[in-house]
Amino acid sequence: MIVTLPTHAELLAMVGPARAKWAHAPRPVPEPVGPDEESVWDYPRPPLVRQGNEHLRVQHHALIVADTTSPVWVCETAGAPVPYLAPESLRAELVPTDYVTLCEWKGAAVHYDLVTPAGRVVAAAYSYPDPLDDLGRGFSAIAGRFAFYPAKLACFVNDERVRPQPGGYYGGWVTARIKGPIKGAPGTGAW
Repeated sequence: MIVTLPTHAELLAMVGPARAKWAHAPRPVPEPVGPDEESVWDYPRPPLVRQGNEHLRVQHHALIVADTTSPVWVCETAGAPVPYLAPESLRAELVPTDYVTLCEWKGAAVHYDLVTPAGRVVAAAYSYPDPLDDLGRGFSAIAGRFAFYPAKLACFVNDERVRPQPGGYYGGWVTARIKGPIKGAPGTGAW
């Protein structure tokens, strides 16, 4: 399937108003942070990109979908961190769909179904084939990498099974060391 994406110039025209509104977003009271923990309220907006070395595993029942020790994380104010896995970490087939979403910072994301012996897991992953990087934040590092929805698949950081970011829209991975409150639940749309 070939998906036609907007050009960078078209994307920038579309995302301008969304970027401007975040400058005035409300900020709830962050949860306390202890040793070896981090608050989503300490992440910047626009997001930061950082290289990780954690062992990440994505599964659908017994099927290993992806496995890596070199994720690239995107961390944004109010959101749980999202790891992006390189195509070579895939152990199962992902098929692109015609569903495309728009991030005001990273641009257009193409969504993927996971193909398993039992059928498809719809909208299990997404990827930014040509992310915006007009702000010099390093989003080119996630080009062609895959983010997986922990609401659809069993996702692990080291041996800890992650929880999905609230609301089902975002692909954030919530672990015990991530403190919120985290956007996605009802009433958090302005964050």
